[in-house]
Amino acid sequence: MGDITSAAEPSAHPWLRRTLHLAAAACGLVLLAGAALAVYGVRAQPRMDGKLVLAGLERSVWVRRDESDVTHISARSPQDAWRALGFVHAQERGWQLEFNRRLMQGRLSEILGPATLELDKLMRALDIHGAARRQYAALPLSVQEALQAYSQGIAAFYARPSQAAAPEFLLLGTRAAAAGPSSWKPEDTVGWALMMALDLGGNWGNEFARLNLLQVLSTEQLWQLMPAYPGEQPATALDLASLYRQLGVYREADAQPGVSAPAGQIQSALQQWAASMARDMGTNDGLGSNNWVVAGSKTRSGKPLLANDPHLGLSAPAIWYFARLQSQEGRASDGSALSALDVTGATLPGMPFVVLGRTAQVAWGFTNTNPDVQDLYLEQINPADASQYRTPTGWENFAVREEVFKVKGQGDVRVTLRSTRHGPVISDAQQQYGKVINTDRYALALRWAALDTDNRTVEAGLRANGAQTVAELFEAFSIYHSPMQSIVAADVQGHIGFKAAGRVPLRAPDNDLRGVAPAPGWQARYDWQGWLSYEQTPQDDGAARGFVATANQRVTEAGYAHFLTQDWSLPYRHQRIEQLLAAGSRHDVASMAAIQNDVQSLATRALLPVLRKAPSSHALAEQAQQLLAGVDGQMERDRPEPLIFSVWADELTRALVIARIGEQRFAMSYGKRDFRAGLEGMLARNDAWWCAPLSCEQQAGQALTRALDKLQAAYGQDPRQWRWGTAHPALSAHKPLGSVAALAGVFNVSVASGGDTYSVNVGQYNANPSPSDAKGPLGGRFVSRHAPSLRAIYDLGDPESSQFIYQTGQSGLALSGRYADMSREWADGRYRKLQMQPGRWRHVLELQASQDVGSY
Repeated sequence: MGDITSAAEPSAHPWLRRTLHLAAAACGLVLLAGAALAVYGVRAQPRMDGKLVLAGLERSVWVRRDESDVTHISARSPQDAWRALGFVHAQERGWQLEFNRRLMQGRLSEILGPATLELDKLMRALDIHGAARRQYAALPLSVQEALQAYSQGIAAFYARPSQAAAPEFLLLGTRAAAAGPSSWKPEDTVGWALMMALDLGGNWGNEFARLNLLQVLSTEQLWQLMPAYPGEQPATALDLASLYRQLGVYREADAQPGVSAPAGQIQSALQQWAASMARDMGTNDGLGSNNWVVAGSKTRSGKPLLANDPHLGLSAPAIWYFARLQSQEGRASDGSALSALDVTGATLPGMPFVVLGRTAQVAWGFTNTNPDVQDLYLEQINPADASQYRTPTGWENFAVREEVFKVKGQGDVRVTLRSTRHGPVISDAQQQYGKVINTDRYALALRWAALDTDNRTVEAGLRANGAQTVAELFEAFSIYHSPMQSIVAADVQGHIGFKAAGRVPLRAPDNDLRGVAPAPGWQARYDWQGWLSYEQTPQDDGAARGFVATANQRVTEAGYAHFLTQDWSLPYRHQRIEQLLAAGSRHDVASMAAIQNDVQSLATRALLPVLRKAPSSHALAEQAQQLLAGVDGQMERDRPEPLIFSVWADELTRALVIARIGEQRFAMSYGKRDFRAGLEGMLARNDAWWCAPLSCEQQAGQALTRALDKLQAAYGQDPRQWRWGTAHPALSAHKPLGSVAALAGVFNVSVASGGDTYSVNVGQYNANPSPSDAKGPLGGRFVSRHAPSLRAIYDLGDPESSQFIYQTGQSGLALSGRYADMSREWADGRYRKLQMQPGRWRHVLELQASQDVGSY
């Protein structure tokens, strides 16, 4: 039988043999692919040990990595330190540098195709790259040479790379270059500083949101929905709704704005990502930071403590790269002195200095002051000649330039962009404006302080790296321009202080709009009148209370003589920080860490009484209310109560606001902006107009019912098993591959997190995400996308006990074990040491001068 079966098998079952052969071949291919991927993964890793030659070095530079994975660069001269940092940034964050360069130059479409064309148009309209070139040309020679040295380090890496290209370059079929239009140039560092100012200094989005809402709301109703800072009146008493009606600003309801195909029909996740990025330019709602400094009189050591956690959009790789720069004094080619360097902390890939950190004797931290440094102007178009706009002295021609966009997969696109005496016409580039204003009659132009040629922000950053006292640090930042930052500082001598550094415009006494909404551009009273001097900006030496804290709240004292803005962040985080600082008199590093990781939300506490009284017939309402009865606003990731509250608050906001402004305006204005202050006011007043046709209590009850329906469908029948962290992971998304479903799991970093927009440990979410982000059981509404981009604590009594953490890892290579190795530590509230003299080195690399060794 065995012989018969053996002989019959091949003829009886030929498909089996073919199947086995195919399976074997497939397994072999999989193994080969896996082996190839493994080999590539090894070859793509940066060289961190041994010796490499770095062209342009004057002397050898040591690059050591410690147990915290902080990179220590030790050089003989500042120039060599900057060259080496450029080299290391290219090693570790090459794709990040390339993406950021293309973003700020408006050249993403060259590699991503038409999906990013609208975003490119906006960046070209703002002329970030042109402004950067002008600002770079105006910098002192010594600063220009510092930026040159840094860019030389990047170029040297690409001239003779010592590792395989990052996967992003391979997937997108592009590469970075050592020279030519695809290389990092010194002015690109200035451009990236401008991009940070754009991210943090965005105010024009609020102006446009008000203009949009005033088409359907009265001025009084607008200020109910978007109230002024608590305890204050709106900055303008004008009837804004009447003003814009009289001017005939709005397009007619049946008129169709001229939009291009990508804006009219978003076809891909990449287009959705780019469209949302362009839409959110000029809006910094949800962005912020915490910092505080405590005098030695309130610490265990008798020396100051300083803490800082900037809240920025989370990304993978992270925006920061931790490094130490050390060198002797040096001289620029013009003979000017360069300070010795011994500084450690957070660098930004693209910049040759430590942005946040400490030298041997002084530490500092930033939060965003957020003054109003952006004004929108309605430029009236000449009805007889559309090439002209109205000015205080008559009609003038728009400045016009043609931009050519090279678009992957299709022909070049030529676009005409305009500017006025105020600045770029952004209604030419942001298509949402065409849905609101009559663009045949008006154009919207942007006046933005950061674009001015005298912007010396990069120079201030370089100078700060040589400071050794609080006084020297604040002097270094006296030339800082944009975006204005609330700086706290402390030194080993025991001094502490706070200073707001940056440029703020002065507005005329008869400027009755004060920058809160678009102004008639032909009226000279709305033009800026100069700048607030550095001596006049807010400051505090901490003597009165023994500490100073900022959290994007109003930083001006009562009676302060100058108008900065009305768009301060709600003061909840600041209030909580002050509560915790005032509660102790013997603070140490541990108590600073506890404050940074505190997740109590005073904003949640304010609305909990309304939720607890909300009537609902839902089967799970009683269980939910029993859970809510025992909480006080702790937004803990492993609890159900924060989830119930957040979904309820979102549902209630939608119910009250959409009925009054409509779905389209709600979609344009809600998300990062959560209308929380407006909601609080409506409920506190028991506002019949906003809550109609029901009572406010009934609206709260129906919102709870809808929330419980959604939560039950998403997470099951037992509310005790629901978890805030499940719906609220901190998502560090890759740009741009994180929006591609097949690649997101490789390039994105996600970890369960607590907090909300108003807790000290921020976990801000966009409750109106773009379609590409609307994933998961609750449509991605509660995913944390803005959170502490780093946490740092500096002990001036023992600087070597300072510590830090951020949400991904030092490597920008998704295939590296160092790509996301900090994420769990960050989410759990743990830290790594930030030392200048670590006990041992994990990796040691010598970068050698080419004249000493030759080439590699």
